[in-house]
Amino acid sequence: MSQSAVRSFLYLLFALWATCLTAQDGAGWLQGRVIDDQRNPVEFANVFARQAGVGVMTDSTGFFRIQLPALDSMQVTISHASFEMRSFQIYLTPAETQTIEVTLRIRELADFVVEDYQMRTSPMEKIEIKSAKQLPMVRPGIEGLLTGAVGVVLRNEMSSAYSVRGGSYEENLIYVNDIEVYRPFLVRVGQQEGLSFPNVDMIGSVSFSAGGFEARYGDKLASVLDIKYKKPTEVSGSASASLLGGSVHFEGASENRRFTHITGVRYMTNQYVLGSLDEEGDYRPWFVDAQTYLTYDISERFQVGFLGSYGQNNYNFVPQTRRTELGTLAETLRFTVFFEGEEQTRHETAFGALAFDYKVGKNSLIKLTGSFFSTVENEHFDILGRYRLEEIERDFGNDQFNEAARSRGVGGFLRHARNDLEAYVTSVSLKGFHEFPKHYFQWGVDYRHEQIFDRIDEWEMIDSAGFSVPHPPDSVGYVNPAVQPNHQIMLPYVLKSELTMQSNRLMAYVQDSWSRTLGNGAIFTANAGLRANYWDFNNQLIFSPRANFSYKPKWEKEINDTTVLVRDVVIKFATGLYQQPPFYRELRDFEGRLNPAIRAQRSIHFVLGTDINFRMMDRPFKFVGEMYYKHLLDIIPYEVDNVRLRYYAENNATGYATGLDLKINGEFIKGIESWASISFMRTREDIKDDFFYRRYNAAGDEIFSGFTADQVAVDSVRFEPGFIPRPTDQLINFNLFFQDEMPNWPQFKVHLSFLYGTGLPFGPPTQERYRDTLRTTSYRRVDIGFSYDLLMGIKSLRNSRFFGKLNTAWVSLEIFNLFGANNVVNYLWIRDDSNRSYAIPNFLTGRRVNLKFVVRF
Repeated sequence: MSQSAVRSFLYLLFALWATCLTAQDGAGWLQGRVIDDQRNPVEFANVFARQAGVGVMTDSTGFFRIQLPALDSMQVTISHASFEMRSFQIYLTPAETQTIEVTLRIRELADFVVEDYQMRTSPMEKIEIKSAKQLPMVRPGIEGLLTGAVGVVLRNEMSSAYSVRGGSYEENLIYVNDIEVYRPFLVRVGQQEGLSFPNVDMIGSVSFSAGGFEARYGDKLASVLDIKYKKPTEVSGSASASLLGGSVHFEGASENRRFTHITGVRYMTNQYVLGSLDEEGDYRPWFVDAQTYLTYDISERFQVGFLGSYGQNNYNFVPQTRRTELGTLAETLRFTVFFEGEEQTRHETAFGALAFDYKVGKNSLIKLTGSFFSTVENEHFDILGRYRLEEIERDFGNDQFNEAARSRGVGGFLRHARNDLEAYVTSVSLKGFHEFPKHYFQWGVDYRHEQIFDRIDEWEMIDSAGFSVPHPPDSVGYVNPAVQPNHQIMLPYVLKSELTMQSNRLMAYVQDSWSRTLGNGAIFTANAGLRANYWDFNNQLIFSPRANFSYKPKWEKEINDTTVLVRDVVIKFATGLYQQPPFYRELRDFEGRLNPAIRAQRSIHFVLGTDINFRMMDRPFKFVGEMYYKHLLDIIPYEVDNVRLRYYAENNATGYATGLDLKINGEFIKGIESWASISFMRTREDIKDDFFYRRYNAAGDEIFSGFTADQVAVDSVRFEPGFIPRPTDQLINFNLFFQDEMPNWPQFKVHLSFLYGTGLPFGPPTQERYRDTLRTTSYRRVDIGFSYDLLMGIKSLRNSRFFGKLNTAWVSLEIFNLFGANNVVNYLWIRDDSNRSYAIPNFLTGRRVNLKFVVRF
C-alpha cells in the first residue's frame, strides 16, 4: 500500500473517532501545529487526550484539530517515534477554539526511526529540503539537492540540466503539484537558462526516482522528480539576498484554515560569476519570476487550488576579448580572440493551473486539473571574432619566457542568428484515488494540446589563414573578367526554416498497490500498472507495463525478554517498459526539418536495490544501493553542444546503460545530516549505417589527411564501429555534501559540497558520432560555505525591534570553486595554416566569493 493510502486511512480513522464527539454538549476545540526545533512540520504525531479517550494525527503540515469536553482540565499528550513526548494541561470553555504550537525535540533512543516505511518500499526516494539554503550553489534551485539522490550527474554549475543513469537532459520528468513543467527550448549555454521553475521557498516535499517508477508518472526514459508545494497553516515568510540576487516569500492561512496562500518572488543575476570566464565582455543578465499557490476548502469534501507563475529570463552580452591557454608544459598554446557584436537572448514564460479535489465517500478522491503553459523565446546575435593561435615560450632561461614564440595560425569567424520560438501547451487531466481494505487503486486520463511556431535563421562563416573554409574552387586562366564565373562564399553551417506544429496527445494509466504480511513476519509490497499514450502527429499508440516489489524481512531476536530489531532492511526490485514519444526538439533534424515518421524511444528497466537503516556512533544512518540495467530500443541519437542537444530525428540506434549506485546519509556530526554517493556506469549505443572507410596507399600505410606523405589511395576497407559510448557515458561520479559545526560554537557551521566525475566522450563537430573518441577532462568542483546564526550568536539581537520578530537569521560566506579547477563544458574547433584541427576548451566559472543573508519570520 502506498504512503498516500496509509495517510488517508489514518486520517479517516481518527477523523471518525473525533466525529463521535460532536454529539456531546459543552465541547470545545483544540487545534495547532507540531514542529521540530528547526520549525519543520512533524507529520504523523499522535495528539491524545487520555481523560476523553480521543486522539488525532497531525497532517503533512503538522496541523491537528481535536474536539474535547469543556469545563474540565484535560491532559494532552503529543508523541512521535522520532521525538521526545510532550504533555500539558488544557482547559476549554464551551464552543471555544484554542490554538497552540508545540515543539518536539529529537529522540536519542536506539530504536529511532528515520523515515516513513511506505517511502522506503516504493521506487521513489525522499529528498530532504532542509539544507536547500545552506548548500553553497551558484544557482539557487532544487537541482543542487539532487546530488544527494542516486544516479544523478550535474556537470555545469550554471545550468539546471542534469543526467540520470546515462539519460539525456530531456529524459527527466519534473512535476510540480502533479503538473509537468518544461525546460527552455532555445537555450544553448548554461548562463542563458536563468531560474528553473521550482521555487525552493514554496516547496513542501520532494521525491525522486532514478528509474523503475510507477505507471502514474509520465512517458520519459530516465527519471521523475515529484515536487509538492506547501499548504501553510500559519503566517510566515522568508527573505534572502546575496551578490547573485535574492528572494522573498510569504505564506499564511485563514483562521479556520479553509483558505491558504503562498507566494514567492525571485531575482537572479549571474553577472558576478560570469566575470570569471575566459571570455571577457559586458555581461548584463537578469532573471526574475513570481509564483503563487492558493487553495480554498469549499466544503469538507470539495477543495479548489490555483498555481500561477510568470517569469522572464534575459541574457545580454557584448563580448570583447578571450584568452585561453591549452596544451602541456612541453608545448603550450595560447588562443586569443578579439570580438565585435552583441548577443541578446530572452525567454518569457507564463503558467497557470486550476485543480479541483472532490472526496467521494470515505475512501475515494477525484481530482480534475486544467493547466496552460506558454513560452516566447528569442535568440538574436551577430558575433564577429578574429583569432590567433600561438606557441608560448616555456624555457625559463629565455628572455621571451611566456611570450609568443611563433604563430600557428590566424583566422576569423562570423556567427549570426535570428531565432524565434513560441510554444503553447494546454492540458486537462482527471485522476482517481481509491482505497480498499487491502489495495490502493489509482487511475488517470490526460489530454494535451501542443502548438509550436519556430523560425530559425542561423549561419556561420569561418575564415582560416585568409581563406574562407570551405574554400570554393579557384577560377584561374581567365583573361576576360566578363566570362569569369561568380566567386561564391561557401558557409560551413547554414540553418534556415520556418516550422509550425500542432498536435494532440491522449494519455491514461491504471495501477494498484497492495501489501501482505507473510507467515514468517516479513512484509511483501507490490505495485503494478499499465500506461497508454497516443500521439496524433505520428498516429502511434503505445502501452507501457510497469511493476515494482519490495520485501522487508523480520530480522529480530529476543534480548532480556525484549524483541529487538537486528537489521532494518528493505529489498526492492522494479521493472517496466518506459517509452518517450518525441517532443519538438527530437523531431527536428540538423537541416531544420520535422520527421513525421519518428517513433517513441523505448527503454526496459531492471532495478535491484536495498535500503538499510542502521545506527553508527549512536546516530541514525541510511544506506541505499541499486544495480540497474536499461535496454534501449529505437533510440534517437544526438550531439551535445554545451546544454543544447541536436537530434538526428531518426530512430536509428539501439543501446544499453548499466551501473551501480551507492549512497550513505546520516548524522556524521550529531544533529546535522550529510551525505555521500558514488556511481559506476557504462552506456553504449549502436547507430545504424554509421560505417566508414579506411584508405591505404601503395605502401600499405593508412592515409591520414595532413600527416601521411603518400596521400594516393589504392585500397580501402569498410569498418562498422558497432557499439560506441553515448554522449553521457561516464564511468565514475562522486557527490559529497558535508556539514559541521564548531565545538562549543553551534552558531558557526560549515557546509561543503564536492563533485567529481570522469570525462565524457567528444569529437570534431560532425554528424559522425563514431569519431567522438576523445574524452573531456574530469569534472571536479569544491564549493564551501561558512554560516553564522545571528540570533543564536548575538543574544542582544533577540530583543531588538527588528530581529526580535524573526525565527531565524543567518549570514553566510560562500566560496565557489574553492580550488579554481578549470572544468570544461565543451570545445571550440579551429584549424591552423596546415589544416590541422585543434579543440579549444571552453571552461566553466572560476573561483568566486559570495555573501548571503537569510531571514525567516
